[in-house]
Amino acid sequence: MKFLKLLSTACALSLCLTACTGQNSKQEASSSDDKVTLTVFAAASLTESLQEIAEIYVAKPDVKNVDIVFSFDSSGTLKTQIEQGAVCDLFISAAPKQMNELDITSDENPDKLDFIDPETRTDLLQNEIVLIAPENSNTDIDSFENINKASLISLGNSDVPVGQYSEQIFKNLGLWDELNSSNKISFASNVKEVVSQVASGAVDCGVVYATDVTENSNVKIIAQAPKGTYDPAIYPVAVTKNSGHKEQAKSFLDFLSSETAGDIFSSYGFKFLK
Repeated sequence: MKFLKLLSTACALSLCLTACTGQNSKQEASSSDDKVTLTVFAAASLTESLQEIAEIYVAKPDVKNVDIVFSFDSSGTLKTQIEQGAVCDLFISAAPKQMNELDITSDENPDKLDFIDPETRTDLLQNEIVLIAPENSNTDIDSFENINKASLISLGNSDVPVGQYSEQIFKNLGLWDELNSSNKISFASNVKEVVSQVASGAVDCGVVYATDVTENSNVKIIAQAPKGTYDPAIYPVAVTKNSGHKEQAKSFLDFLSSETAGDIFSSYGFKFLK
């Protein structure tokens, strides 16, 4: 009888151990299969190029269980969201200013608050500033210098890089005060909104990046910004300090700096700096 009880107990322990081992194996398998969601904050002008690059990246055989989620907006808005604690693993700004304000090593960060990993920061791209009009427009505006012929012009807000470049250009041309005093400016929250206002005919013209003018944008370039009237439109990128997926963020950053990504950026009109 004692033997039977011992045998019964041994069997019960064996079944329990087997069940526990199986459960642990399932948990380990589940853990290894969990996908990492990489959150990338990027300037609105990068929307199409980054989406194409991301599709290629996540399909690579050596990239396992990674999803990339983008938040596209003006660099100023994205910078503020990062400062307020938004979940972000990688930040790509349309100008150095917004990145500098998050970088502890920069003079533009007077409070020395550290939001990015400065060792990962690099200049990725360069863009050009252009004046656009509706695709079918017969406007006689043909340069930044005669912008005063416009009844209404669309520009980015003061916290939007393309808006900052626009202000810099028109100040250097001696036209900024005139545009403001005559109420000729319709301000937009990001560069995509500028394109939309111009394409719809709500304004006579607008200032955007050259890469925003595509065959589907329903706008045309009528002038290039005069050389020397604005700082180079550089796009810096960096991994954020509080990223929960720094390894994956650095891996995607490496891919953004690769020849494959560079060819895609170039096809959209960007100057690839790597």
